[in-house]
Amino acid sequence: MKRFGIALLWGIGGYIVVAVASYFLVMEFSSNRHDREVEAAMTSVFFFGPVGAVLAFIVGIIRGGRSAAKSAGDG
Repeated sequence: MKRFGIALLWGIGGYIVVAVASYFLVMEFSSNRHDREVEAAMTSVFFFGPVGAVLAFIVGIIRGGRSAAKSAGDG
């Protein structure tokens, strides 16, 4: 359960970091001239944010498993 909680925190952090970063990247590189802000917001929140959350969740599962295994072996 601890491993899942750590992975969930990683996923939330990954969502926020990737969504904010992708917002600024879309604003910078989009060729859309009329509603660039809306495109950046929607793309960040509904595509890049969830992708970043899933990847960070996987990293959290892996890292959470390592720290749990180390602490169990030490005791």
